[in-house]
Amino acid sequence: MVKEIKSYFMKKLLQSSLMLSIVYTIGHIIIAMFCNYFITGSEISLAAMDALIEPLINGFWFYGIHKLFKYYV
Repeated sequence: MVKEIKSYFMKKLLQSSLMLSIVYTIGHIIIAMFCNYFITGSEISLAAMDALIEPLINGFWFYGIHKLFKYYV
């Protein structure tokens, strides 16, 4: 019974806008950090700080867009 409940919630979570937004944001942070580091030659700590702030904002933006899209389409 517990296994079925866990499976049900995992399936729902994987299909949710929130999970999609989290995965997108993590990937965006990693990509942004390395792009910033290699393109500008900045210190990795500064590249990481920039890569955390901007994608987090984009993650919230993407979540909102996705929810609106699912509502209207």
